[in-house]
Amino acid sequence: MQLSPGDKAPAFSLTDDSGATVTLASLKGSTVILYAYPAAMTPGCAKQACDFRDNLSVLQAAGYAVLGLSPDKPEKLAAFKERDGLTFPLLSDPDRNVLTAYGAFGEKKLYGKVVTGVIRSTFVISPKGVIEHAFYNVKATGHVAKLMRDLSIAG
Repeated sequence: MQLSPGDKAPAFSLTDDSGATVTLASLKGSTVILYAYPAAMTPGCAKQACDFRDNLSVLQAAGYAVLGLSPDKPEKLAAFKERDGLTFPLLSDPDRNVLTAYGAFGEKKLYGKVVTGVIRSTFVISPKGVIEHAFYNVKATGHVAKLMRDLSIAG
């Protein structure tokens, strides 16, 4: 089930790349960009993560916090973060419960075949925990620039 603007963002409590627990409740008062990606250390996911990293100061200046979300274990996320110099938290959802709650895990097309997996998605969550934007099946390359245009953030 996909989320739409106005929906309450599903609550979560997940371990990040440093082993700390991050909850949606702890982010209340912040506008959060939560982006779901299939796998750390892969070319497309690295490109997308580096785009967020390279635009992080602009996003933060506009009032946004950025979080990455994948089914990878915290140890792999830590290696990914270090390898690519990522400067925002990466959340681990190995059971895929949060990904599923956000509609970011399920059937998708991959090279013309229907498979089950992480659907590359981005969610903008208001300070009150409401979905402002839900983008599904986004492209790894160019997505951050498009997101910034959609949010009227000058890069």
